Amino acid sequence: MLIFIIKLLLANLMGDFLLQPSILVKKKMESIYYTAIHIAIYTISLLLVLRFDFRYWSGILILVSTHFIIDFFKIKLTGNLNERLLFFADQLFHMLVIALVVYIYYPYRIDMEWLYSENTLIIFTALVFITTVSSILVKTVMSRWDIKEDSALKNAGVYIGILERLFIFGFILLDYWEGIGFLLAAKSVFRFGDLSKSKDRKLTEYMLIGTLLSFGIAIGSGIICQYLMKVLIQ
Repeated sequence: MLIFIIKLLLANLMGDFLLQPSILVKKKMESIYYTAIHIAIYTISLLLVLRFDFRYWSGILILVSTHFIIDFFKIKLTGNLNERLLFFADQLFHMLVIALVVYIYYPYRIDMEWLYSENTLIIFTALVFITTVSSILVKTVMSRWDIKEDSALKNAGVYIGILERLFIFGFILLDYWEGIGFLLAAKSVFRFGDLSKSKDRKLTEYMLIGTLLSFGIAIGSGIICQYLMKVLIQ
């Protein structure tokens, strides 16, 4: 079953990304003719990865027809809905169809009990804390200093903080502490230019406090999570 899933995913990646240049994406908005070309490319990709095994003819038919329908509605909704939302919705529907086709040939049962296991609940709680909760916590602590950065992307600092805490959390769970040092060094290199240009000691201290606070929260969360998981295993 696994190799069948991988083949269907590969066909989707080839048809929707590798063999669909940006010019074709734009042309699809102009005429259904180009959508048909895209579907033909996807169909060929699917047949190639399945090695023209027509035992799966019904699955191939389902995948190709639904791919066309999903793309058709995506094109119709373009301009009316957020592009990022459309992109992820488009891929989500493709994945759901693939899951359906896999189930037709290799029936499976989704066991949801793992979602309520002790380790899963601990990790999920930690992820919520180091993303949303920590962002609010860091922002609240740092709000005592009124530092404004020019030409900064909207909410960029929030996303950077979330990503760095997720990386640190993952490094700790993988027991790869060297990764934290690498991440800190990389961030320092990227920030060095901004700080040296600004020649502002306040901004340097502000960034240092924010970074150390963010790293401290992530490291503490990772250690606590790792400890709780070990205790439960014992």
